[in-house]
Amino acid sequence: MARNETAFADLVADHAGDRIAKVIARAGVCSRREAEKLIAEGRVALDGEAVKTPATKVGEFQVVSVDGKPLSEPDPARLWRYHKPSGLVTTHRDPKGRPTVFANLPKHLPRVVSVGRLDFNSEGLLLLTNDGEIARRLELPAAGWNRKYRVRLFGKVSQGDLDKLAEGVTVEGVKYSPIVADLERSHGVYSWAMVTLKEGKNREIKRVMESLGLKVARLIRVQFGPFHLGQLGEGAVEEVPAKIWREQLGIGRKKHGKERG
Repeated sequence: MARNETAFADLVADHAGDRIAKVIARAGVCSRREAEKLIAEGRVALDGEAVKTPATKVGEFQVVSVDGKPLSEPDPARLWRYHKPSGLVTTHRDPKGRPTVFANLPKHLPRVVSVGRLDFNSEGLLLLTNDGEIARRLELPAAGWNRKYRVRLFGKVSQGDLDKLAEGVTVEGVKYSPIVADLERSHGVYSWAMVTLKEGKNREIKRVMESLGLKVARLIRVQFGPFHLGQLGEGAVEEVPAKIWREQLGIGRKKHGKERG
């Protein structure tokens, strides 16, 4: 049996009886959340019949299609580190017409999804994968992985001010979990701090800093769990060896086929 056929057989065996959105994500079409949107738009079919709910389960010999095209045999799961520049939206399409991360990736990459997002003006480490289910596992809060950012702040601040975030704060009705912020250096009204958090809610750092009377002038993600930005140049992409990310996620070779090592 050819390599891709073996991988496809493994996919079917591992995910028989799984929800259809999960099967689509595992095939690398998109994330599970995006797959649910495709289902809601009537673009997904199972054995030729339109799927009405993402709770639909897929049998071992059933055929899933998106926009009339059956799921293709999946490539081995892969993961990349990407140094996102400021001024790109982390989405495949932007209604405002702004430049996107995915339109600016090197052309040799396959279709990928991001692990989480970085705001338009944020920069630094963004993980990319061709496997939507891997993306979901990396994003889950239950993984307990820290996300670290170097943050340039505008406004007078002391370490004592930043220490208040360690108890968790509530901003405009949104409760944020404890954040560790260490002041690195200050010069006048500008400072640099290393900020560590676990949740990564939308615009979390900017909002909690504003609650202290500070503005975020620059935000650079330098670490996501065990993965570091390191010396990766702006706009550069580097693949993470499969052996490394499999160990970090506790995934063996058998379940996810023959990933590249």
